[in-house]
Amino acid sequence: MLQIIDLAFGYGEKSLYVGVNFRVSKGQKIGLVGPNGSGKSTLLSIIRGVEHGFTGKVKLEGSVSLVPQEIKHDLIMDASKTVREYVDPNDSLLDFEINTMFKGLELNVMLDHEPRTLSGGQKTKLALSRALFENPDILMLDEPTNFMDVSGKAWVMRFLANYKGAVIVISHDLELMDQSIDKILAVTPYNGKIAEYKGNYSNYIKLKAEHEINIKKELEIKQRHLKRTEERYNNSRAVATKSILRRKVEREREGLPEVPQELRKISIRLPEPKRIGEVPIKTVEIKKNYGDLEVLRGVDFTILRGERIALIGSNGTGKSTFIKILMKMLEPDSGEVYRNDELSVGYYSQEFETFDFNKSVMETFTEFTKMNEGMARSFLGKFMFAGDKQLQRVGSLSGGEKTRLSIACLTGKDNNLLILDEPTTYLDVMSQRIILEALKEYKGTMIIVSHSPEFMKELKPTKAYLFPEHKMLYWDDELLDKIAEV
Repeated sequence: MLQIIDLAFGYGEKSLYVGVNFRVSKGQKIGLVGPNGSGKSTLLSIIRGVEHGFTGKVKLEGSVSLVPQEIKHDLIMDASKTVREYVDPNDSLLDFEINTMFKGLELNVMLDHEPRTLSGGQKTKLALSRALFENPDILMLDEPTNFMDVSGKAWVMRFLANYKGAVIVISHDLELMDQSIDKILAVTPYNGKIAEYKGNYSNYIKLKAEHEINIKKELEIKQRHLKRTEERYNNSRAVATKSILRRKVEREREGLPEVPQELRKISIRLPEPKRIGEVPIKTVEIKKNYGDLEVLRGVDFTILRGERIALIGSNGTGKSTFIKILMKMLEPDSGEVYRNDELSVGYYSQEFETFDFNKSVMETFTEFTKMNEGMARSFLGKFMFAGDKQLQRVGSLSGGEKTRLSIACLTGKDNNLLILDEPTTYLDVMSQRIILEALKEYKGTMIIVSHSPEFMKELKPTKAYLFPEHKMLYWDDELLDKIAEV
């Protein structure tokens, strides 16, 4: 169905893939894993035929569809259409087919609304439903459970279990990668290869650990042999013997196994927040409708200096809409937002709406932080944006790289309020831990949305604001069950 033969690809002097070979057969459920920025999304683009400049062969039999990790920009182009028209542009499906699918996805009440009014999780569900109706031979999903509530994730896993075609999934959702996957393709950025492992993600972790132990043992043995050969070479006096030993040293050095190099860890420390009054921001009687759909109903919200408030609610209950109103990106239909004169907000958007995708990493960072280019160059290097990467267009970055850039922008400015909408969505486990530790140490005020109970438990919010109830509660770890439910 799909065969990759001796694939090589890179940007400039940086090689992403070197001599990659693998095969995808009918019905296989494959998980594609690797660190942020290692080229996973690029590989999907190569398979689809939209990324060129590679060497090697891509043999594809049958149709292929991709549900990308960032849905928003695709939907903006169809902003004049309804949800129904987006899924069925040729009006070829029967009403009961659409209604059955959308009822399962809890989108049936949104059929006649514009896609731009959907939440992040609803947009992902919409793109998945469109892909299902296309019924491709190979379905590629790039972070399909991002922004999803629990019911949405459960639907995705049922969908994958019943899908008859082949599936290639990129995901940091460990439950999905364990329950829905039977083969792992692991990108190893230190050598540009892709390693294959049978079984699910947990089995991959076990086999990978065993493989690394074996490599380490092999390396130690060969290093001991090499050391003895080098000592013989250094102690030799005869020219002929020395020449033979020199060649032996070279061969033994070349024969040392490649050892996975741990990615350079990002070190993040959020700056001390600017001084601000007792109430950084508050809302009074905020209301917002999309057509006849009531999203926010009389929201009274006050956050005090130093508080961390978690916004909790299912997809589509208005959390992101409320945040956009706080950020002046959206006007309420009625009500007031009061902002302290000293307010300085650092905003992380799950859809990167504050970025101009045509600008470079450097242009974006200096625009947000007002740093000079010399300081910015050094600062971005700490976030693994070095050399040509700083000149790369933001739109060409992976989701994880865009997240790193967003966090860099937050870190480069002394904000006194952070508003974070799903900050760990695109991050691998190591990066999630780094972000969490930085946020735990932050002394300013914070409003945060996250569907991860584990993340919220460690962050320890002071209060929770519930949607759609519009109710403020003091934090209790029992609320973690509510996060898990939504």
